[in-house]
Formats: sequence, C-alpha cells, structure tokens
Amino acid sequence: MLNPDTLLFNFNQHCNTAPNQTAFIEADRATSYIQAQQQAKKISHCLLSCQRVAIALDRGTDAAISILAILNTNACYIPLDLKNPDSRLSFIVNDADVQRVIGKGNCPTWLNNSNLWLDINQLAAESPETPKSISIETESLAAILYTSGSTGNPKGVALSHRAMLNFSNWAADTFNISHKDQIASLAPFHFDLSVFDLFSSLNRGATVNFVPANLTLSPSRLTAWLSDQKISVFYTVPSLLSFIALKGSLATTSLPHLKTILFAGEVFPTAQLITLCNLLPEVNFFNLYGPTETNVCCYWPVDRAQLQADKAIPIGIPACDSVLQIDENTDELKVQGNNNLSGYWQQGQLISALSSDQFYLTGDKVSLNERGEYCYHGRLDRMLKCSGYRVEPAEIEQVILQCVEVESCVVIGIKDKTSGQRPAAAVVLKAESTLNDIIKPIRQKLPAYMQPCKFIVLDSLPYLANGKTDYLSLQKQLENT
Repeated sequence: MLNPDTLLFNFNQHCNTAPNQTAFIEADRATSYIQAQQQAKKISHCLLSCQRVAIALDRGTDAAISILAILNTNACYIPLDLKNPDSRLSFIVNDADVQRVIGKGNCPTWLNNSNLWLDINQLAAESPETPKSISIETESLAAILYTSGSTGNPKGVALSHRAMLNFSNWAADTFNISHKDQIASLAPFHFDLSVFDLFSSLNRGATVNFVPANLTLSPSRLTAWLSDQKISVFYTVPSLLSFIALKGSLATTSLPHLKTILFAGEVFPTAQLITLCNLLPEVNFFNLYGPTETNVCCYWPVDRAQLQADKAIPIGIPACDSVLQIDENTDELKVQGNNNLSGYWQQGQLISALSSDQFYLTGDKVSLNERGEYCYHGRLDRMLKCSGYRVEPAEIEQVILQCVEVESCVVIGIKDKTSGQRPAAAVVLKAESTLNDIIKPIRQKLPAYMQPCKFIVLDSLPYLANGKTDYLSLQKQLENT
C-alpha cells in the first residue's frame, strides 16, 4: 500500500482517476499522467537496488519522468547542471556516491565509471515495468540539491519526502492549484523552485508546461508564449521578471489566463515590481523567501498599496507552518518546521545541519516591521545571491588560487541591476603574470553565474588593524573601478 505522506501518492491517484489528463508539455510533445507513470515504471526497473541516482538531462519531460522513476524505487534524485564544468560534475557524482547516472546517448567524459551510465532512450524502449510493492517512508531522502559551499566545494542539501511534500502541499493549497492550471516551468531541477513546478502541480492534477530555454533571452517572445500556452501560474526569479517588465511587450500582449506570479531567490527591486504590477493589474504576486535548506519558510502576498519605489518589500509572514525566531544578539533568522532539510550530504554520508532544538540558522539578518512582517536585511556572512543561485565566495576563491600565477585573492559581491549581485575578484599576481594568464582557466572551472564579472589587480590585499581582510574597502574599489 502506498504511503500517503510521500511525494508520489497524489500523482499516482491522479493517474488512476484522470489518466488522460496532460501531465507535461514540452514543445510539441504532450505526455498524459498515465503515460508518464508507465514510462517512469519502465525506467525504475533498472534502479531497484539504488539509493541515489544522478540525472544528467536538461530540464524537460525526460528529466521529470526520470525523477518519478527514481522516487518510485525509494531512491533519491540528484539533478546535475549540465552547464557546469566537467570537474564540478565529477565532484558531485563522487561526493553523492551515486549508483547510477541517467542521461542520454553515450557516457560523457566527466563520468569516470561508464558502468554507472544509463541511456534513457534505451531504458524507455527495452525495460519492463517494475513491481508496485516498494515501501517508501516519509523520512526517506527524496532529493539532494547541490549548492555552492563555503569549504570550496559544492554542498549537498538532503531533502526528505516529508520536507518536499510539506512545502508542495502548502503551496498547492495557498495558491489554489488545481487540474485546470497550466504551470510554466522554467527553474532547473537542481534549483529548489522546481519542487513547486513538479510536485505542487502533479499532486493537484495540473499540467507542467516547460518554458523553452531560448525564450529567456527574448522577453517579448516569452510573454507571447505565456499567452499562447494559456499559462495560469509562473514561479521564477525577480531578475527575469524585471526583464519582462522592461522589454516584455506587456502593454500589447494579453495574458488573460495568468492569475498568479510567484518569485523568489533574490531581492526584487521595488520600482521594477511596481512597473510589473501596473502592467498586470489582474495578477496576484507573491514574494517567497527561504534558503534551499528550508525551501519556503516565509511569504508575502504583494500589497500594491504598500509598495514604495524607495523601500524594499518585506519577506512577509511564516509559511508552511514554520516557526520563525530572530536571534536577539545577531538578528539572524532561525527556522523550525517540516520543510527543514535532513542534513548535508558530504562524502557519501549525511551530516547534521540543525541546532539541538531543530532550528536551521539561515545566516540572514531580518527584522519585524510595524505590521508584524519579516524584512530582509542581507547576509551575516559573505554568501552572495546571483541570478537566484546561492554562491559562496570561498568556492570561487579556491578556484582562483589554483592558478599558479595568483598569490592571493578575495571575491566580493557587487551590485548588478538585473541579477541583484555578481561576484567580482581582487587578485595579487606573482611577478611577470597577467590577468590574461588566469581568466580562461577560471572560466573553464566555474559555472557562468559564479564567474567574476570584474577583476582588479592589487599589489597587496587591504587589511584592518586586527589583521582581518578589509572587505568594505575592496567592495568600494571593485564597485568604483
């Protein structure tokens, strides 16, 4: 008997009650709920002895069905960002200690063990269906999402069925998701926004419509697509919504089916949010806040009357039945709730990440306003938010320091109009070395969103009287250069 407190219970119910309802749309390919279930079962047959399975597929129907297949077998999925450098992909596969990697075509060069590789085309064509008697526990791991790590390597956030189901059910209820909805899915599956796209949608019988990747560079074509596909709900990052507000032709493109826009991952400049709200007066907007470790723990239904161009919007009130506390000494936000991660996955094992009383310490500085809403005031540590991605400067610094031409370096976040923050680097080079010597190797080892947008060369790094690095001085130099 299937456990109702696991991610696929409601999806499987919809496969029985509405088998022909469309589950996924990707370009001209439409897949019904029963087709998705059957295809997932065929893939599951080759995963029965696995505990962790990586997915080396681009966002889309094949990757989504692979996730269903992995969860069917009580394994957890590890989605890979194929835009990452080979070294980073290899590190994640080795650190996660995966038993299989699902991809397409021949085994890639970054995977050292070709025996791990499974070609999804062959699996779907040749494998029989798997038995239906697999028991899945609520606390079983469902996903490991790798984020930038302060130790210099990516860090795996391990999420249970309990955590992901608690969020997906809350979101589906809060935003009234039903079988009538067309959900625009743009978030990569290694990004926690995708939990909503997949599971809040499938658990309510909605249709997940994958946004073509090339449309993110053409906001007017993207809004035309939203109109043509009759999209009703869209969850994405503020930088893209700002782009749409500026160049999305919303004044001449009708979006009559769009009812809800959710945004998260970075600060939304209020002036740009006001513009978007004015262009889409019938749409409800929601600001969702939370690190990957908690998914969403706080949200704010956008109150248009409260928006002031020169004042940041709040992150709102507790979400998903989370208990929020503010540390009285540091103003750090602490989160307790069923969304919280099970731990960090490192070198093949789960490491505890919660305090003794089960709070997660976010590292974010917050306060309460006069309405009792939480307001965000930035990071207490050096972590950056770049285009919705969490970036640890230490990881970039480690890559830069691997260049033999570099004596020392510091990575700082500087303001960016479209993506909130971008990393920038100050470096001290060895004699006779130049920036040209290091830039290409750095770009080959870092994903695009982690590559410094600016470099400055210094004779030495600035230090405070106590011997610590003078980050404020460096930030001023990098922003003014």
